[in-house]
Amino acid sequence: MVARILKNEEELFMKYSTKLSDAVHILAFIVLNPNGSLTSDSIAESVHTNPGCVRQLMSSLRRAGLISSVKGHPKPSLTKELSTITLLDIYRAVEGEKPLLHLDTHTNPECGVGIYIQLSLQDFFDQIQEKAEEEMKSITLQDILDRYQEKTVHLGKISF
Repeated sequence: MVARILKNEEELFMKYSTKLSDAVHILAFIVLNPNGSLTSDSIAESVHTNPGCVRQLMSSLRRAGLISSVKGHPKPSLTKELSTITLLDIYRAVEGEKPLLHLDTHTNPECGVGIYIQLSLQDFFDQIQEKAEEEMKSITLQDILDRYQEKTVHLGKISF
């Protein structure tokens, strides 16, 4: 019981990346709000983050060729069709080659279990990464927005 409580406290302090989720949110906001304000401030309000974070993610999306924008003009736009932008494209834009799963690099180097369990686990993490990337290649921004549309039908009109 004490170990479980400590684990929950550790989980409170762990930081998980939300870059992919936020980047998809930004792209969806651009598509779904074509006539509204697309400033980093208005997008940040929707994402519930700060404008600097939005600008950083949009810069990554721009470098990856997924959006275009002109400095000083808050009208970013997608550079590709929704059906050609994959979840993997977006992930690579904001996370680069960063793997989805990470080994614990703080195990005791004097312990055989600590060393070899990590090496063994890496083989499986690599398999998971490969399968996840294959699945991410098959999910497009169009698929995500189609699912969004299905969900909003049940909730009523969404306002920006």
